[in-house]
Amino acid sequence: MRRIIIVSVLLSLLVACATSPTGRRQLKLFSGDEIAKMGIQSYQQMKQEEQIETSTAENRYVKCVADAIISASDPQGEWEVTVFEDDQVNAFALPGGKIGVYSGLLDVAETDDQLAAVIGHEVAHVMADHGNERVSQQFATQGGLQVVSAFLGGSGGAGSQAIMSALGLGAQVGILLPFSRTQESEADTVGLELMARAGFDPRQSVDLWRNMAEASGGGGQAEFLSTHPSNDSRINNLSSHMDEAMQLYQQAPNHPECG
Repeated sequence: MRRIIIVSVLLSLLVACATSPTGRRQLKLFSGDEIAKMGIQSYQQMKQEEQIETSTAENRYVKCVADAIISASDPQGEWEVTVFEDDQVNAFALPGGKIGVYSGLLDVAETDDQLAAVIGHEVAHVMADHGNERVSQQFATQGGLQVVSAFLGGSGGAGSQAIMSALGLGAQVGILLPFSRTQESEADTVGLELMARAGFDPRQSVDLWRNMAEASGGGGQAEFLSTHPSNDSRINNLSSHMDEAMQLYQQAPNHPECG
């Protein structure tokens, strides 16, 4: 165990220069290929365990929005988009080019611009390598070498649950786990830029979070008790970057025809 801790510390020092898109220092101990494999395996497991939405119209609509975001963020990448039939108001993106949207989100994200705000936020988590950062933190603090090795070897079990948790996926169907408040705020900022570049109105991101607040009855945990920023903090953060986002929006191609 002591040897694992020493190796973890040394690796941490070696990768201390890794930075996020906003210039924040990150701990990243795994290669892009390793993290992509974790994301792909987690996604395949979710597709086996959760009910997939069969509505052609909903799938076409979600894929149209997601494709526009992908074109703005990773034009050479190949991404898979799945709509899950579940009342959860949520979505996720995973390393390896995977996006999942729960059908319940479509009742709260009332326009394609608002849906783009959510998908842009989730894709931003992948672009910022937050999955690698969380798996690395878990490895460094918990000595999770056996867990990671088990998952990469395809044995599932404890390794599977631990990695899915680190990537933001809960053990229960439809339950997504938040990233840290810093990572969530960073994904908001990067996601705002992505949706604007894709031709979606970034001002709709603020309307989305107001809808979210209404859907939750204005309640929820106090911010200091949760790793999610409060709705007010989220809106303030988005508003503070709105001028730059609007410039990108005005320079973007025409609004995608999704709605």
